[in-house]
Amino acid sequence: MAVTRQNFEDAVAAYWGAKQSQNDLSAIRDAVGAGTAGSVRGGKHFDGIAALISKFFLDAGYPPEAIRMTQGQRLELPGYFRPTKQWDVVVAYKNTLVAAFELKALGGPSFGNNYNNRVEEALGSAVDLRRATLADLYPGEKPWLGYFFILEDAPNSRSAIHINEGAFPSEEIWHEASYQKRFSVFCERLMAEGIYDSICYITSSKVDAKPIELVKKLDWQHFSSAINARIKFLEGVGIPGDTGMLPV
Repeated sequence: MAVTRQNFEDAVAAYWGAKQSQNDLSAIRDAVGAGTAGSVRGGKHFDGIAALISKFFLDAGYPPEAIRMTQGQRLELPGYFRPTKQWDVVVAYKNTLVAAFELKALGGPSFGNNYNNRVEEALGSAVDLRRATLADLYPGEKPWLGYFFILEDAPNSRSAIHINEGAFPSEEIWHEASYQKRFSVFCERLMAEGIYDSICYITSSKVDAKPIELVKKLDWQHFSSAINARIKFLEGVGIPGDTGMLPV
């Protein structure tokens, strides 16, 4: 069965530890299969999202051993400015990095404490891998990178932030922008620069886990469609090839 909107909402709810509906996390884990994850990610918050993303590739016929989502499966990928970097979900088939995903979040109450860290992590991971691709460390089809980000929906993430200017003025778009707005701009610019191939940016909270999608082109529909487009493109060039599956 294809990944549904309800699967997505359930996985986000699972991030906050919420009780699941009939389309619960265990159903997604079953769909992913023991060969892919075993105990999934050891009870971490992003288990459901990681399992959900993996399901796209399992449904498309990728063998379980091509999909990695636990540390025990070795999630390290080579970089250019450092030897390796650990990603959160890695799909690799023969000599092609089919997809690599970063799954990150930022919560309160002090959003500013880790804001710059999240920005630098997202930039560093992707730029390092893109440069490694130019150095022929990924010999197959060009790698595809995805970024999934949850920002806690709270008064402190919605409120305007004053910028203390230094030697030069900051760009006008940042003035009085909340953290929710800042991440909208950040993610849109990551996409515009081709640093990531697709991004899903949502806000959510433990009180109300239902995801809020602030920017249409960064919503779940666009993200899932981009994953399916990547799968379709590789299918056209023979990846994953004959896996012994019967035609649908």
